[in-house]
Amino acid sequence: MANIKSQKKRNLTNAKRAARNKATKSELKTRVRNATAAAGTEQSDETLRLAVKRLDMAAAKGVIHPNQAARRKSRLMKKLNAAG
Repeated sequence: MANIKSQKKRNLTNAKRAARNKATKSELKTRVRNATAAAGTEQSDETLRLAVKRLDMAAAKGVIHPNQAARRKSRLMKKLNAAG
């Protein structure tokens, strides 16, 4: 455990950030999974839109790299186009 006051504060902020990043990444996985599962149905457009929106937001906030967001969107589009 740290003895320095600034390091104690840093540990708290790191924990907050890690929790926020973990929640965001978990939501990304859920949105992408829902979009993949809805492929070929009438709800596929809506679920795809939500998944892409969350990927873009995560990239903008720095949770994932922008190139990773682009790659994941591309792969998702390829899956949905192949299914539908």
